Amino acid sequence: QPQLVESGGGLVQPGGSLRLSCAASGFNFDRYSIGWFRQVPGKEREGVSCISPTGGYTSYVDSVKGRFTISRDNAKNTVSLVMNSLKPEDTAVYYCAARFSLSSGSCTRTQSAFAYWGQGTQVTVSS
Repeated sequence: QPQLVESGGGLVQPGGSLRLSCAASGFNFDRYSIGWFRQVPGKEREGVSCISPTGGYTSYVDSVKGRFTISRDNAKNTVSLVMNSLKPEDTAVYYCAARFSLSSGSCTRTQSAFAYWGQGTQVTVSS
C-alpha cells in the first residue's frame, strides 16, 4: 500500500527555518518524482517544489526560489524540504506527493499529475 507521511511542521517566527520530511513506503520510490504542495483554506493547492526520481532536477515556484531547498535520499525513501527566511505568507498545510515518472531527469509541479498524497503537515509563520 503506497504511503507518504509528512513531518516537521510547526510554528515559527518570520525569518525562521523549518525542515519538512516526507517518508515513503509501498512503491518503488526511485521511479517516482516527488512534489511538495501547500494549501491555505479557501485557496487552491499550490505546487511549491518538485524533484526528479534521481534528484538531479528540481523546480520551485517563484515565491520560494532562493529560500526553499528540496532534496531526496533514495536509500532511505525520504524527501526533505528545507525552508529558510520564512514569511507569514508561507503559512499553509504542506503536502508531499509522488508521481511515477518515465523520465528520470524531470519533474512537474502540476498536482493533477500526482497519484499518491500524504496527509499534510501544518506550517505556521507568525510572531
